[in-house]
This record gives sequence, C-alpha cells and structure tokens, in this order.
Amino acid sequence: MSAALRIGVGSALVLLLCVTMEAQERTGTTAPLPPEQVIRNLQQHNAQRAAALEGFTGTRSYRLDYQGVGGEHVAEITVSVVYTAPNKKQFTIEAEKGSKALIDHVLKKLLESEQEADKQNQKQMALSTENYNFSAAGYEESPQGGRYVFKLTPKTENKFLYSGKIWIDAQDFAVVRIAAEPAKNPSIWVKKTNIAHTYTHLGEFWLPMENHTESLTRFGGRAVLTIEYRDYKITSAPVVASAGMP
Repeated sequence: MSAALRIGVGSALVLLLCVTMEAQERTGTTAPLPPEQVIRNLQQHNAQRAAALEGFTGTRSYRLDYQGVGGEHVAEITVSVVYTAPNKKQFTIEAEKGSKALIDHVLKKLLESEQEADKQNQKQMALSTENYNFSAAGYEESPQGGRYVFKLTPKTENKFLYSGKIWIDAQDFAVVRIAAEPAKNPSIWVKKTNIAHTYTHLGEFWLPMENHTESLTRFGGRAVLTIEYRDYKITSAPVVASAGMP
C-alpha cells in the first residue's frame, strides 16, 4: 500500500471516528451493554431516583369511553395530586363530567386502587429481578437516544404486575415506555386488557406522561381509559447521587 493511500485510509478512519463520536454525543447513545448489566443499572438507578424524590405535585385528566351493554357512555375527572415520600398520594377531584356511575364505580375506584398499591410492600411491585424474568428483545435508536427493549414475564400472579415489553433509556436507565397486559385479570367480566404507558423526563426524574388502557368485556363491550399527566412540580428532592452509577 502506497504512503499516499495509507494516509488517505488513515484520514478516512479518523473522520469516521470523529463522526461516530459526534453522533454519540448528539444523541447520547453508546454501544449496547449486556442485558444483565442493563437490568442491574435499571434497578440501581430506580432505587436512587426513588430515594431522592421526596415530593411532587401534578394534575391528571382521566377519561373513560365505554361502548357495550346500555349503549355508549363517557366519564371524565380532573384530579390534583400531592405525593409525599415514601408512599403517600393525596388525590383531590377538581372537576367531574359525564356518567356519574362510571365516575363513582370506576374512576374513583382507580384512585383508591392506586393508594392501596402505594401502601403495600413496594418490593412486591418493583420492576426487579425478584418479581420479573427479563428477556432482551433488541436495541432501538430514537431522536432522544438509544433504547433497550426487554420482554417481561412476572414471576407471580399479582394484580399490580404486568406482562409485556418495556423500553429503557440507554443513558438514564429509566423506563420510557411500556406495552403490556396485567399479570392477573382484574375482573371475571374482563376478557382482555392492553396497556400502553409512556414517561416524561423532568430533571433527574422520569414520571408518567400518558396511560392508554383498552379492555374488552366478555359481553362484547369495550372500555378505553386515557390518563394524561401534566403540570408536574418537584416540591422536594436533593440531587440524585451519581457516585457508584455505572
């Protein structure tokens, strides 16, 4: 190989390296890690974020569309939320609209169910290897950076666990998206339930942004629940510790 050709090849390699590093810096992506390391990072970062988040406030909009026995019905509520660590949520319903029966017997019950979940042992509901089997399902690029994809299989039939896929941010090791179904059928009247959940980045934390749940009943009915989360304000949180983070 001539000297000129060697110099040309060397320049091309340097240029390729620079472009690759620039792209990684711009998108925040790095070479994919082994699946076991990703899950270890996820659990460590989740624990550190949970310990640091001492309080927040926010607003939620719940909308339930039902088609089935008795025709079509719609119910909506707007709820203010105050969270205080480690597991207390205070809900205040600010507005109601639509079917009173759906509001009282479905939407308000959802709030009670969430408070019940918060009071239970968090370890039984955590996204951890104690509760789930994780299976690597790929690595995806997005405008916001890399995403690790995993399939989840719950180890127990717990109504607060789910089975499906999660997408994990490659830099923050936080779940940014969920596509799943409950590990345990929430009701004998429900035939199938699909859940789509997304999260938003707020400072050092990742908090729910939208939940879309569609349920089919055994009598041919269809219920679609949409929850939108907005107006977050972190009221108390020290800086998330970075020491020891992989």
